[in-house]
Amino acid sequence: MFTGIVNGIARVVAIDKKKKFHTYTVDFPSFLLKNLKIGDSVAHNGCCLTVKYINNFYVVFDIMQITIENTNLGILNIGDYVNIERSLKYGDEMGGHIISGHITNTAKISKILKLDENYFLWCKVNDNSLMKYIFYKGFICIDGISLTISKIMKDEFCISIIPETLSSTTIGYKKIGQLVNIEIDFYTQIIVDTTKRLIKNKISLLCK
Repeated sequence: MFTGIVNGIARVVAIDKKKKFHTYTVDFPSFLLKNLKIGDSVAHNGCCLTVKYINNFYVVFDIMQITIENTNLGILNIGDYVNIERSLKYGDEMGGHIISGHITNTAKISKILKLDENYFLWCKVNDNSLMKYIFYKGFICIDGISLTISKIMKDEFCISIIPETLSSTTIGYKKIGQLVNIEIDFYTQIIVDTTKRLIKNKISLLCK
């Protein structure tokens, strides 16, 4: 479990690409290595991966086919940076919102607006059916960052990003056309799906 409060960024230093399986090595800053051990869960751009091996500052992770196909981890190159969050521990401050680390889908950056200290990122979801879970002022996780939706237009949504987030994550380096990982808020999804099912059942009863 994670919160969407990114702990830091780390650089990809090696990628071993097999047909349906990738192993990649990330150079962790020392502060992210504290008490890290094999088998621990770590979020990379919001995607939960398991530590396979640790060699000084280098940490190795396996990426399965489903992750390669459905997240932006499959298109990473050596030298790229990823947002890193260590898993939530008992007693930690809950600063963002509850995130599972299971990516829902990807979205493409369609527009970037910079106005003084304001930074706005417009994203277009690759699966339009997900828009029913995206609400004004609702939670969404973008590349592992807990963010609030500020505007919605058809199959696109906008998030506004504060300077602190720009300086401590990779989001400020994104370009138009690049893919970002999105995780829909789990509780929002439950409410929408449950409400839809109840309305459908109610209509069915009225039509009998």
